[in-house]
Formats: sequence, structure tokens, C-alpha cells
Amino acid sequence: MDLFEKCYAPSRADQAREMDIYPYFHALETRQDVEVMMEGKRRIMLGSNNYLGLTVDPEVIEASIQALEQYGTGCSGSRFMNGTLELHLELEEELSKFLRKDGVVTFSAGFLSNLSIISALVGRHDYVICDRENHASIYDGCQLSFGKMLRYKHNDMADLERQLQKVPETAGILIVTDGVFSMGGDIANLPEIVRLAKQYGARTMVDDAHALGVIGEGGRGTASHFGLEDQVDIYMGTFSKTLASLGGYVATEARIADFLRHTARPFIFTASITPASCAAALASLRKLERHPELVTRLAELSTYAREGYKKRGVRIRESIADVPTPIVPLYTNDMVNTLATAKRLYDNGVYVNPVLPPAVPEADCLLRTSYMATHTEDLLDEAMDIIAKELGSA
Repeated sequence: MDLFEKCYAPSRADQAREMDIYPYFHALETRQDVEVMMEGKRRIMLGSNNYLGLTVDPEVIEASIQALEQYGTGCSGSRFMNGTLELHLELEEELSKFLRKDGVVTFSAGFLSNLSIISALVGRHDYVICDRENHASIYDGCQLSFGKMLRYKHNDMADLERQLQKVPETAGILIVTDGVFSMGGDIANLPEIVRLAKQYGARTMVDDAHALGVIGEGGRGTASHFGLEDQVDIYMGTFSKTLASLGGYVATEARIADFLRHTARPFIFTASITPASCAAALASLRKLERHPELVTRLAELSTYAREGYKKRGVRIRESIADVPTPIVPLYTNDMVNTLATAKRLYDNGVYVNPVLPPAVPEADCLLRTSYMATHTEDLLDEAMDIIAKELGSA
């Protein structure tokens, strides 16, 4: 059999192209903002993870320019060797203070953060237990490790306990969950996860990629939201969302961080974060610290969007948390309807992200909308009117 045979087989992408509803790789011609020019037309951006709108902040841009001029375009090596800048250490120190953990390591991508942490910590005789709706990078981190992976039904604590009961007493256990789930926008039941972890002698890890700058005191994330900062062992997060850059981090106790620096292969063998990206993340973090009202504004707009969809008769997933997140899924069910609706919205000036299998079950396809602290109510009303019209005609 030819290795390349799979590449020539008919695919869903081919089907979508034939139906003129292919949704991917639309090209931006302007900055990542609440309104963009995309392929020659104005679009309201409801598909970005730029939660605080800092990708266009003048202070963040200026910090990137200064770092580029001072350090050049790249580090040409890994952090382990020649690729550590003073800027990297400064970012780690300030993240450590902000997140109230004494050990922070930064990575060149959020995806690499999960690969590094899980593969380094979960050994051959250990177990990692995951929520079924965890991000793909968590699953890949599990596969890269030598441990055994178990999964529990989404936010189902009874099923989590059933999985914990399967683990031999001699094995180490890491429970990993998204803090804010990237597709549904709901929040992990962290208090119960922490309780079960203590009961069964497990360690806990929270992926806060979509929680940093979104929930918790001053945007400190999921553990802060529940008052459990000193009871969660590991936080992981990214710089590509709230912090308007590229990269990722782990925040934990100093000894664990040092272990990861010396054993995590994706960290050791990957070039370090570029100077401009590092400076942008640091400037964004400082902006977040100085302006916690941005987090409040994001919550207000998220509530406004949820209430606006309800008023317009658009079906959304209800938020079970007292603080709404800026991820609001709109249910479109089957794949063709989802892609066709996304295409109509795009043509009418609203960009949203269609979510298809394997990210969701076949019958639960959806349009993922997300919001920024820099949106306005008027802009959201314009977008929601278009969405309500197009979903009504689906």
C-alpha cells in the first residue's frame, strides 16, 4: 500500500469545497480586532480568542518593537542552551507573582506547554485522568507520556471517581481538566475535582488557556475563581489569547518547575519564545495587572451577548457559572448546516468558527462565538441581528 494513499482519498474538506462551504484559512488583511478586513470585506470578528483586545494595544505593540530592536528577531536556540534572554526570566518572575506560584516555566507555544508538562510528569506506571472535552494538546501530551490515560464524562464527578477507583494504589495520578472549556465555554467543577484528588491521592492540573484574564480575581483564572489557588498543583496557560502574543507557561511549585526544565523534551528541544512575542506577553500581563476593569468589562459584554441571543430566540448553551465566560456556542447540529450557516454569516459580515467532529459529536456541531472587552454593545447588536436572521433561515 502506498503511504500517500490516504492523502488522495475523498475527505470532508473536499466535500465542503465542492459545496462552496469550506470555512478555513480566510486571510486577514488587518489587525486582529473587533472589526477586521478579511478577503476584501469588513467582518465583525466573533471568532477570536483576543479576550481583552490587547493585540492592538499601543503599549503592547511598542514593547514588541523595542524588544525586536534590542534583541533581534529570534534566539536561535532553546532555553536550555543559548536561547534564554533576561526578558524570558522577567516574564517568568512576573507571572509567578501574578499567579501566586513560586515556579514558572515558559514555552514557545501553548500546545507545547501541555506536551511538556504531561509527558515529563506522567511516567510508565502512572495514570493521567482527563475530562472528555479537554483540549487536543492535553490528549497529545497523554499520548506522548508513557502512562495510561483514563477519561471521564464531561464535568461528571461521579464518573471521575469511577476512573480514580480503577487506579492501583501504587500508581501516581494526575487529573487534568480545562478550566474554561474552549468549545462550550463552561467552567470545570474544580472544587469537586480537588476534593476527589485529595481523597485518592492524586495531583491536579488545570489548563487555564481560556481562563487567564477571563475569570478569577483580576483575571487570575479558574483556581482563583473558586478560591482554590493553594490547592491546585499545576496551572497551565497560553500567551496567544488574553496576553496577545504567542507562547505558553506552567505555574507550580519551584521544585516541580525545575524538574520540568530539565526533563521536558518539547521544552529542551524547541527554540525559545522570540523577543517580540515575549515582550508582548509581558506588556499584556502588566496591562492586565493595572487594569482589572478589563476583566469586568469582558464579563459584562459576555452577559450582554448571552441575553441578546435569548431575546432573539437563538439557542445557546447556558452558563452554569455565576460569571459568564466569553465563549458562547450556537447550536447548528449537523455538519452541512453548520458550514452553510457559517458561510452565510461570513458573506454577511460576521466571522464565527464552525466546530465539527472530532471536536464535537456528529449531531452536536456548533458555531463558536467569542467576545472581547473592546467590543461595543452596538457592534454586538449588529452581529447578533445578522446571526438571528441567518440561524432563523437555516
